[in-house]
Amino acid sequence: MGPAARMAAAVAKRLRQKKGWTQEQLGAQTGFTGAAISSMERLIHPVSDEMLVQLERVLGGGTGIFEEMRELVRLEKLPEQFRGYAPIEQKAVALWLYANHVVHGLFQAEAYARALIAGGYPKPTPERVEELVVGRMARKALFDRKQVCEIELILDESVLRRAIGDEEVMREQLTYLAECARKRNVNVQVLPLDAGLGGEYAGDRGMMNLVETPAHDHVTFLEIQGESLLISDRTKVSTHRQRYAKIRAQALDPRRSLGLIEELAGARR
Repeated sequence: MGPAARMAAAVAKRLRQKKGWTQEQLGAQTGFTGAAISSMERLIHPVSDEMLVQLERVLGGGTGIFEEMRELVRLEKLPEQFRGYAPIEQKAVALWLYANHVVHGLFQAEAYARALIAGGYPKPTPERVEELVVGRMARKALFDRKQVCEIELILDESVLRRAIGDEEVMREQLTYLAECARKRNVNVQVLPLDAGLGGEYAGDRGMMNLVETPAHDHVTFLEIQGESLLISDRTKVSTHRQRYAKIRAQALDPRRSLGLIEELAGARR
């Protein structure tokens, strides 16, 4: 359990005791059992995102202390290889993303994400599945951030056709992807299955996240088999940007891409 979760538990216990409440009384106020409050305070189970929301409402007193802890606790619950990149993603000015196996995490519907995470190996516990789903869904705040982030996603067509979960999960995912594609700050394109017929195929190197930071620097984030690499070397990042441009050139245009996504979503009704 990370330091942020430990701090949240300690602060919650101190504020509860200051009010003269038992664990059962705090549980009644927050919608949790006394046993759940006890487990949180004794660090048996890390504080959940929903519990932090309720602790802020009941104990925060308008200070925002538990609200500020939510981001830190969420970060601690992310996979280790993703923790360094997560804050960079949330602060990005622009993102250029390419995914060729599954839908990119930023664009996953909740049911799709849950099915994907639960079906992974090693098999996670149900509690861990929920932690990871909550963390993944929280990333979507980037879509509607006040300081707009321009987001471009290129998906290999095989991603759209690879069923995760069941037909209903995939229909919901494709429908959500189409909704994302209609956002003013989002551009979604599909790299068709026949992209390599012309003798060139730029998507063979796998997934890629290109980021423009608030300082207008550019970095690349790569992730595979539970390992990750954050690259800031300008020469390497330049190569990645040029490769991404080639992938984009071989992809369907945004209008045709949206049409394909909608067609596949309709076919699953």
